[in-house]
Amino acid sequence: MEIRTNHLTKKYRKEVALDDLSFQLSGDKIVGLLGKNGAGKTTLMRLLAGHFAQTNGEMLINQESPFNNYSLSKNICLIMESNNFHDKFTVKDILKISSKFYPYWDKEYAEELREVFRLKPKKKVKTLSKGMYSALGIIVGLASNSPITIFDEPYIGLDAAFRSTFYDLLLESYERNPRLIILSTHLIDEVSKLFEEVVILQEGTLLLHESVDDLANKHILLSGNKEEVEQFASNKNVIHETSMLGQKTVVLYDETITDPAGLKVSRASLQELFVYLTKEEVKRHARAN
Repeated sequence: MEIRTNHLTKKYRKEVALDDLSFQLSGDKIVGLLGKNGAGKTTLMRLLAGHFAQTNGEMLINQESPFNNYSLSKNICLIMESNNFHDKFTVKDILKISSKFYPYWDKEYAEELREVFRLKPKKKVKTLSKGMYSALGIIVGLASNSPITIFDEPYIGLDAAFRSTFYDLLLESYERNPRLIILSTHLIDEVSKLFEEVVILQEGTLLLHESVDDLANKHILLSGNKEEVEQFASNKNVIHETSMLGQKTVVLYDETITDPAGLKVSRASLQELFVYLTKEEVKRHARAN
């Protein structure tokens, strides 16, 4: 499956949720969709799922618009943080309805997952706790086997153990049935090892789209004597810096680095990079590919 946006814009009256967004995703991979609250992530995911039309530009999946296109949207499963299921239905109802909608539905796997998350089939959606509701969404998302599977903060209310279970199941599901999986999350450190690529949105625009390996190679974390660090980092793109007791640490981004003799060299985590790159006061030079 190929996703392509060309100058994609979505407005809600006077509010601009997405602004001139252009990028491409293709192939089987797990992609992290990152951004602060209000960055436009949920709007982008709902456009992908065909929930509504864009204001301007193009949203294309395999060269077709997903809006009002059942032949395409049946191959896309979006599990949001809330409002996925009608309150009056039971867990059993939801799984049955899902089996009718998603052409690649795995009934046996859905039942296996229901037992893993300890959901009672006769339990009504309106009586589910937040964690149980999230578990039901995870079950539908994984069992759908949709060529494009999208999770928007799917773990709300799950404890650390069940979140870990979800990550393991997500990877197992992907390995068994490779497809394009998009995961929007704020718990970046917990899932960063699953990502092959990351897309970061900021205020409705594309901040960057990189493979995780390229992103790791495009930055360097330097620590050492304050004067030596400052001298080495002079006139370079510093996206983060801290000083204490004569020592200094800086993170340089998108710079050609020669051997920093005498300085400690390391890498920041993906979550740390996300925080540094999205700080509004940082003069960054992150370029979207």
